Amino acid sequence: MRAIALIATLLIALASPAMADDVTAAQDVIRAQEQAFGRDDAAAAYSFAAPAIRQIFPQADIFMTMVQNNYAPVYRHRSFEFGETRSEGGWIAQRVHIIDANGEAWEALYTLERQADGSLKITGCSLLKAGQSV
Repeated sequence: MRAIALIATLLIALASPAMADDVTAAQDVIRAQEQAFGRDDAAAAYSFAAPAIRQIFPQADIFMTMVQNNYAPVYRHRSFEFGETRSEGGWIAQRVHIIDANGEAWEALYTLERQADGSLKITGCSLLKAGQSV
């Protein structure tokens, strides 16, 4: 029984640095896209979108217009702070606490997926005003 506990502890310890690296990489991707929105750099923001998103929005300017119209708190905000992260395999879910330009609180849930080339791309973002239920 002790051997199983020891092995489980060892496996968790070995997996933790990899998970920490994935979390850092995911947050770097989200932050880079957020900064591209702040510069109105549609091409850079679009470069972090997963292929499925790029199929729906086939050009960077179309993608940027969608974000401006439907994700205003992500596009322009006062604060953007990372919250809880979950990771499983090549999939990561990252919560972000946002205060929008009007001072209202929002919760964003980003999902990212590891691509064949090893990069992480954003597969979606769900936005919910703080205090609202799903």
